[in-house]
Amino acid sequence: MRCSESSNSAKATDKVERFKTAGINLCRLVVAAVFVLSGFVKAVDPTGTGYKLDDYLEAAGLQGWLPQAITITLSILLSAFEFVMGICLLFAIRRRLVSRLALAFMAVMAAVTLWLALFNPISDCGCFGDAVKLTNWQTFWKNILLLACIIPLAAAPLRMARFISPGTQWIVFNYSAVFILAVSGYSLYDLPLFDFRPYHVGANIAKGMEIPPGAQQPQFVTTFTLSKNGVTKTFTLDNYPDSTWTFVDSHTTQLSEGYVPPIHDFSITRMDNGEDITDTVLARRGYTFLLVSPHLETADDSRLDLINLIAEYAREQGIPFLCLTASNEKGVRRWKEYTGAEYTFCQTDETTLTTIIRSNPGLLLLKDGTIIRKWSHNRLPGEADLKEPIARAEIGRMPSGSTPRKVAGILVWFILPLAALTLADRLWAWTKWIRKRKTSRTSVQHLKSKRTMRKKIVAGNWKMNMNLQEGVALAKELNETLTADKPNCGVIICTPFIHLATVAQLLNKDIIGLGAENCADKEKGAYTGEVSAEMVKSTGAHYVILGHSERRGYYGETPEILKEKVLLALKHGLKVIFCIGESLEEREANKQNEVVKAELEGSVYNLSAEEFKNIIIAYEPIWAIGTGKTATAEQAEEIHAYIRSTIADKYGKEVAEDTTILYGGSCKASNAPELFAKPDIDGGLIGGASLKAADFKGIIDAWKK
Repeated sequence: MRCSESSNSAKATDKVERFKTAGINLCRLVVAAVFVLSGFVKAVDPTGTGYKLDDYLEAAGLQGWLPQAITITLSILLSAFEFVMGICLLFAIRRRLVSRLALAFMAVMAAVTLWLALFNPISDCGCFGDAVKLTNWQTFWKNILLLACIIPLAAAPLRMARFISPGTQWIVFNYSAVFILAVSGYSLYDLPLFDFRPYHVGANIAKGMEIPPGAQQPQFVTTFTLSKNGVTKTFTLDNYPDSTWTFVDSHTTQLSEGYVPPIHDFSITRMDNGEDITDTVLARRGYTFLLVSPHLETADDSRLDLINLIAEYAREQGIPFLCLTASNEKGVRRWKEYTGAEYTFCQTDETTLTTIIRSNPGLLLLKDGTIIRKWSHNRLPGEADLKEPIARAEIGRMPSGSTPRKVAGILVWFILPLAALTLADRLWAWTKWIRKRKTSRTSVQHLKSKRTMRKKIVAGNWKMNMNLQEGVALAKELNETLTADKPNCGVIICTPFIHLATVAQLLNKDIIGLGAENCADKEKGAYTGEVSAEMVKSTGAHYVILGHSERRGYYGETPEILKEKVLLALKHGLKVIFCIGESLEEREANKQNEVVKAELEGSVYNLSAEEFKNIIIAYEPIWAIGTGKTATAEQAEEIHAYIRSTIADKYGKEVAEDTTILYGGSCKASNAPELFAKPDIDGGLIGGASLKAADFKGIIDAWKK
């Protein structure tokens, strides 16, 4: 009955664990997608992101503190950081570090966007560039949702499943960083790779300024302050008083914005006569060149020859060529004197100009009021493009399939290489598994015979739990249970010192062995509080656990100390359960093999082959002890096989095949059968699950399956 309850409990626990893992991986994909999208849309428009950083500086009262070159550099680094962080989360690269960086980053962003939502110094935070516009409150709640997704990732990063092996992750990281920096560099040199603004190629400016019929109109309310006989009151149009009241003041408040068209601030005013020619330009049938320069004083002048060549070409073709600028007459006069410009100059709002094109100067070609071409000053049409009449020239036609070509380029240059790398990595891992399985099959009978020779053991480590009475009760229950239903393996319980002598009298020694959890590295003497190997042996115990990660970590036990303990334990007839294992950082750095080998070499490989026969090895991944995390059966088998190979290198194959190697990382009744089925796993060193008889027996019974 108890075993059935234990099994059901273990199954329920496993379901909960699987649910947690699935939830964390879902959160990981959501956060990764948002970070990749946010980083990419910023990277394709580094100049626009730089403008947004300027807005933040202005809102903080720091306007003009940083030159434009610095803000653009910061915008590139910010977009690269977000994009690469998203890729790292997607591929589970450096899971602990990346999840903590993401948590810190989003905590800062949540605080910033709360400030924006409360005080509204900037209407749009710019988190998705011009691709997606959110209100400040929408942005804040979006960041809170992301924080809620990131907190579980930072709390349990190892639950994020890897798509590629650790040895390949550096390629993904570096390739992603190079790719996103290249995208920013290209967009900065030319124009944004994708244009999400209302002035994109194909947009008709006049239509972008239209308000659809029935669209919500802005709502206003006006209040009037009036006085009469020394009394001042406030009125609205609904209750406006008679003429005996004297007007004092009025105030108009906008209640709602209503519909705002995508283009709402575009106007063109000639600087020579002040005429507004917006409607004339947009209604013109045919072509119009617009040279756009927010500030002529800072415009790049390296392509003046091409600008003048295009202006001359326009005159020959009878095409208007206008320069739109926010500069004053002095700036225009200086530009004319420097360039010899003979085209018409017009005044347009600075923000509008920087929105139209991310280049100073930049060139637009309109046809019937529709933008059909945009060029940065680095990619202006050359003499070869201007030989034919514009109606027959390539520049006079709207480019076809521009967006699909760009998407295809990203697919070819980024997504497909990463997909191919992931596939190759998984295939390589799979072929390694197949080769290993084939090797295993060819020697299956040999392995079975050797496995039979090795002792199968399930050992319980009570640690610092249970008083004397509780320990005696558990020992009695285990003894009765296992005597009635004999196990198919050796069973050992390792108890605190206070239990040893009493428990030794209760156990059926043919069924359950008794061990201590530690012993001193001194033979005897004035070492208050220590218990020697001889004392342990005198209680009736036959085993002792040495080298446990908790002893190494909490009490600073070094390889030299453990070497002395092992020698003294063997000297007094104790068998040693010697623990080895790597930390999380060492596992993530793929150093687990060298760590366990160094621990063996430091404390037990000094023994003779005969002495080594009294050693039981317990591999305990430190990151899986008491955390509920468990190495997969394949991970455990891989390192157990490696440990056995190092023993074979040291003492020969026969000794290696006879050495019992236990797994000691959150082993439960639910996963014990899968672990124990592996050829190099000979049982388990059990912690918390050994404190209840039913749970412990559920693991012991795995050897019956």
